[in-house]
Amino acid sequence: MMKLLRKHRDWLMIVIAILAIPFIFYFVQRPDYGAMRSDKFARIYDRNVSMLEAQQTVRLLTLAQALGMSDFVQTLTAGAGRDQNQTAVQFIVNLLVLRHEAAQLGIRPGYAEIANVVRTLPAFQGDSGFDMKKFTDFAPTWLTPMGLSEEHIEQLVRDQLSLNQIKQLLAAGVTVPKGELDENFQRSHDTLFVTVIRFQSADFGKDIQVSDEDVQKHYDAHKAELKTDEKRKVEFVSLALTDEEKKLSGKERIEVLQKLSDRATDFTQALLEKGADFKQAAAKFQLPVHETGEFSKTEPDPQLKMDPALGAAAFKLSTQEPNSDPIQVADGFYILHLAGANEARPLTLEEAKPKIVETIKKSKAREVMSTKGAEVVQQLREAKQSGQPLEAAVQKAGGKAEKIPPFSIIEEEKPESQAKEPKKNEPSDLPLIKQAVAFLNPGEIGDFFPMGENGFVAILEKREPPGEADASEKKATYEKRLLDNKRRIVLMEWLRDRGQAAGLQFTKG
Repeated sequence: MMKLLRKHRDWLMIVIAILAIPFIFYFVQRPDYGAMRSDKFARIYDRNVSMLEAQQTVRLLTLAQALGMSDFVQTLTAGAGRDQNQTAVQFIVNLLVLRHEAAQLGIRPGYAEIANVVRTLPAFQGDSGFDMKKFTDFAPTWLTPMGLSEEHIEQLVRDQLSLNQIKQLLAAGVTVPKGELDENFQRSHDTLFVTVIRFQSADFGKDIQVSDEDVQKHYDAHKAELKTDEKRKVEFVSLALTDEEKKLSGKERIEVLQKLSDRATDFTQALLEKGADFKQAAAKFQLPVHETGEFSKTEPDPQLKMDPALGAAAFKLSTQEPNSDPIQVADGFYILHLAGANEARPLTLEEAKPKIVETIKKSKAREVMSTKGAEVVQQLREAKQSGQPLEAAVQKAGGKAEKIPPFSIIEEEKPESQAKEPKKNEPSDLPLIKQAVAFLNPGEIGDFFPMGENGFVAILEKREPPGEADASEKKATYEKRLLDNKRRIVLMEWLRDRGQAAGLQFTKG
């Protein structure tokens, strides 16, 4: 069945990088520049994991995402956040742990079981279920460019089945007590009526004075951090698609990108020759050289703003390694050359003073705001105990009440067509308000809740339970979700514990 994968499909490959290695998995096959500089990624289970093996595993992550194995990927990358490098590292480690533990437990799914799962993968589904054309159109666009084969799909499905079996074993003792279910369901699905009092730190910073002594103390304590911006200046060449080529898609686009990649590779290889000069090499390849002005990490040169990877790559260049590897952008490749570096230097007291004054003012304003917020909370709680009306107590405390449209901690799932439509008058900080009132009882006043430069105090006026008509169905759905979450947590804790027991050590640098 796996041998039937043939022909192409118009999909884009996902770009993934690991650690600070300039090697990126592109649409096209490229030399392994990362492995040229380091051959060891980590050590686990008393063996070394090479950089080549790590990069191969990141290719499997990309493949799993393309196949639609979202639950599998989410489980093995849980806790990594949105950082692509950290996601890749987490996937590598957890996949190594999973395969080791599955072997120890004697878990090895059979071929028939694997084949059945392959037929259900989202990438191969059509209007009537499994679509043979989508199945056969997958290989040239996904597998071949990444240097993978049909067996790697089988391998990933085997890993998913192994993970599911381990999850079932670990979930055997996981339950949701009725009391916990009832309490959590009520708190999550009741309609809440909330009033908030907002505080802006800017309102408390107008009269704050910063003395020279305060500035000196701050300067002495933070000298190491008070520096000028590090700046770079680079020369670069660009190998880009023409306007007509940008209209191409699928196999035709990949073939053109492959030619550009090959040319970019030849150019970087020429730069590795002894005594190679960037401009002379560019002239031989008939590539015009462009030059930027000085720019910082936070404000890249306008010529490099089309892709964050370009600015980041510029600050990895050094006098020892002044040339970058080919950097892929949407429509081609860039190669950078370090033309100048203005390293960060310590600021003098006078240079740093405006920034220090602003920092101290903001810090003191937040302190005053937090103190005022705590005072308002105390005044409102005392007023409640004495039976004063809420609005009068808020006015007396010097605040302004803002009624939030009624909401539930867990909202009903919207149809996909409405999923991105915000509710009318819904505040942007509603998730934080939910967090502040989740465990309050009707009539209670929450503590002051800081929110960046600002903050708020939330008051829960009342709760209304969901209607009886759909409560039982909602509760059954919620129980399943709660149980699934508990099982996922147990599995993630098991992966973390097994990873620690594996003696994981990363290569320094």
